[in-house]
Amino acid sequence: MSFPWANQYTPTTAFGQWMDEKLPIGRLMYNSVGAGYPTPRNLNYMWNFGSLAGVFLVVQIVTGIILAMHYAANADIAFDSVEHIMRDVNSGWMIRYAHANGASFFFIALYLHIGRGLFYGSYKAPREMIWLLGVVIYLLAMATGFLGYVLPWGQMSFWGAKVITGLFEAIPLVGKPIQELLLGGFAPDNAALNRFFSLHYLLPFVMVGVIIMHIWALHIPGSNNPTGVDVKGPQDTVPFHPFYTAKDGWTIGFFLILFTAMMFFLPNALGHADNYIPANPLSTPAHIVPEWYFWPWYAILRAFTFDFLFIPAKLLGVGAMFSAILVWFFLPWLDTSPVRSGHYRPKMRMAFYILLFFTAVLFYCGGAPAEEPFVMISQVASAYYFAYFLIILPLLSRIEKPEPLPNSITESVTGKPLEKAS
Repeated sequence: MSFPWANQYTPTTAFGQWMDEKLPIGRLMYNSVGAGYPTPRNLNYMWNFGSLAGVFLVVQIVTGIILAMHYAANADIAFDSVEHIMRDVNSGWMIRYAHANGASFFFIALYLHIGRGLFYGSYKAPREMIWLLGVVIYLLAMATGFLGYVLPWGQMSFWGAKVITGLFEAIPLVGKPIQELLLGGFAPDNAALNRFFSLHYLLPFVMVGVIIMHIWALHIPGSNNPTGVDVKGPQDTVPFHPFYTAKDGWTIGFFLILFTAMMFFLPNALGHADNYIPANPLSTPAHIVPEWYFWPWYAILRAFTFDFLFIPAKLLGVGAMFSAILVWFFLPWLDTSPVRSGHYRPKMRMAFYILLFFTAVLFYCGGAPAEEPFVMISQVASAYYFAYFLIILPLLSRIEKPEPLPNSITESVTGKPLEKAS
């Protein structure tokens, strides 16, 4: 996508002209994240979390490569190799804490990025492919996060792997073979640890490839904006650089300060104490939980406590857990309202705020013990979660009367009609 008024890339040196002719990386960057990419002038700070997630993905890849140089994917010494990194490797403790907390900050940025897309209708035409690729990125991030959680080979790592891979056993006929294929045996051991380490190392690079396609798809229709109104002229846009590189830079700097504060002063606040106990297949922890960023889906999984007809509760829970994310793939066709932004859809806005509340409830219940009243609360929250996507949004898109939209992005910024603003 290139608007007619986009700035054109013009190398000013002989070397720059030669490079532009042979390998136009400079032109690619200029037109993708530079002054050659016109961007809606009214983007707020919620548009900063995509670049922030990219920064933390780089942190994860760099620290992960360094950790892989010292980690041993062997069930007998995996736990000790992590302790070796923490105690004997120069700055190993810092690299390990950066990697562990970087995962949490990556998912924080990812959830804020997804929430912004849900509220402002960034999944609607013509941006369906951007959204679909984004969901694929999230699924890859979930898989990578789970695999990484197993590698320290502490108590929570081992039993988390046993519980999560045990979910596949609920699938009729093929469940047991799939579980044994994943583990390389009947229980987590050397084979599972080697496979998980290999995939944990590989998937971030797959994720980078999908992110490149995600950004490529974004540059075809251009960025959405808080009004959801399409760009109508040069007065509606500003160059991405320096306006949004500076704005993104502020957010990145702020979150890096929070990240370093967490890494140095509260490095284990988001982890689990049981993972500092070596894995013991003969001692089951009293309360098995995944990492905090998986708690909503874990709460949905545990919300199903009884069989329905011939379908066992375990299979219902597994299906619901995966469906809670897979439903996002159909969102562009479930919400058929012509208005994108929740700012101009009062009923949808209220339903979305309720969704945020129940998602927070699922976060809490996922980390709580599997007992009452948390199971019942999870059931109520899960019911609303699915109702929002499958019933409320499709219904509101047909019956809701939106508020009047501004005629242009410029009008929404200046509060003046387009002619006066010009």
